[in-house]
Amino acid sequence: MSYRVIALDLDGTLLDPNKQILPQSLAAINQARRQGIKVIIATGRHHVAIHPFYQALALDTPAICCNGTYLYDYQTKKVLESDPLSAEEATKVVAHLQGTDINHLMYVDDAMLYQQHNDAIERTLQWADSLPENQRPNIHKIDNFNTAIQQVTAIWKFATCTPDIEKLRVFSQTIQQELELACEWSWYDQVDIAKKGNSKGVRLQRWVESQGLTMKEVIAFGDNFNDVSMLTAAGLGVAMGNSCDEVKKFADIITDQNTAPGIAEVIQKYVL
Repeated sequence: MSYRVIALDLDGTLLDPNKQILPQSLAAINQARRQGIKVIIATGRHHVAIHPFYQALALDTPAICCNGTYLYDYQTKKVLESDPLSAEEATKVVAHLQGTDINHLMYVDDAMLYQQHNDAIERTLQWADSLPENQRPNIHKIDNFNTAIQQVTAIWKFATCTPDIEKLRVFSQTIQQELELACEWSWYDQVDIAKKGNSKGVRLQRWVESQGLTMKEVIAFGDNFNDVSMLTAAGLGVAMGNSCDEVKKFADIITDQNTAPGIAEVIQKYVL
């Protein structure tokens, strides 16, 4: 099979634990692009938090953001297509979060909003401060989520996290059952809440077909449950070695961990 598209998750996949792209991965991706292969990022991140990696890869493709909630074009600086949460849905999520100690951010328009400062927020702020000014994401502390909901145009998702995994599991099940929204695990302690029907796989297929290609011509790399939809839809779904066993079951092949040049090895073997 001739693969024409490489779809890449970021955290836990293309990025190592220090949020860096391995030199071997970068070299293999650049070589593939020189041969006409299209490379696209498919991430749970907000588009404002992808700048360092998008620029390092020097991409000209749009990015699939917030687990497929929207497609963002960095060339024109606009959203090409999207399916955000309604204000009513977002208000109901906030109501369920009130009174809990579950950390949460709301991803909107061109910013990530938080109300309570905590360790998770502090780590994100420290990462943002470490970047050049033109790559820093917009992260803002607000007084009230419900007020913000009425002031923004689009609500992409809520990112919820807590070290109490069982509490997060029960909370996400409640959101799915009572609000009929999508809850996807994007990290071992993080669940993302978005509009039902959105996924990386769905948004990736829409974009691939818009390019006159099919999903059989796609290699997709991922490491977590929010990647399963594209791993199963792609012609070749590749799970990272650091993925949990449940995610690996959905992949066609398993490569090395994100700390090793597993992505480069797959690209060399199946694309170049």
